[in-house]
Amino acid sequence: MSSLSLIFTIVFVFIALFLSKSFRIGLEKDIIIASIRAAVQLLVIGYVLSFIFDANHPAFMILILFLMLTVASQNVVKKKKQGFKAFFRVFVTLFIVEILTQSVMLGLHIIPATPRYVIPVSGMIIGNSMILANLFLNRLDAEVNRRRDEIQLILALGGTPKQAIHSILNAAIKASMIPTVESQKTIGLVQLPGMMTGQIIGGADPIQAVKFQLLIVFTILASATLSCVILSRLTYPTLFNSYQQLIREHT
Repeated sequence: MSSLSLIFTIVFVFIALFLSKSFRIGLEKDIIIASIRAAVQLLVIGYVLSFIFDANHPAFMILILFLMLTVASQNVVKKKKQGFKAFFRVFVTLFIVEILTQSVMLGLHIIPATPRYVIPVSGMIIGNSMILANLFLNRLDAEVNRRRDEIQLILALGGTPKQAIHSILNAAIKASMIPTVESQKTIGLVQLPGMMTGQIIGGADPIQAVKFQLLIVFTILASATLSCVILSRLTYPTLFNSYQQLIREHT
């Protein structure tokens, strides 16, 4: 794609701005900021990745993975009240998911242990886990507020916090994972994933592109499940005080 062709794609931003303005959605400022940030961030990361790939040093790879984990965790908890504690729980969750999934892929020699492979795959894993963590926490807060009386009743009857929150955790996990599962059902029929499409446009063999995309799809499914389950186990104790009473406000 030429630079001129890329400039022409700005018309899609104008379409979004026009619709937001016409229907009084009120997202004009957010659309402009998001578009500028996306362009700048992608341009910068393009140069950074070129340097890291050429250097091919594990220290640079670890540094950028740590940065990705930090930014993703901060993005999840930026509207939460618990501050660093919430950030730490999300960071630990994303870190564990990243370690487990990469250990399998590198340990079984599915991908080479080089920045050119590890960083892009990690970006998809961390990015998807970030979205799932956000969905899970928002759904958990909504479920706890909606079913507060049910939780307190179970506690009053002698149930433990784990018993009182069990069905709510499962409901939040299920609701968070539905988009991932439903999306996977339509891959190849309704949607062609961006990575596979990019490889094909770049001249790669379609079958090889499909094989690599399947790796990503199955990895994302595992990371989605892991992130929700791990975060649920780290989060639910914070809903209760030392007397096993449900805390009045939690977010």
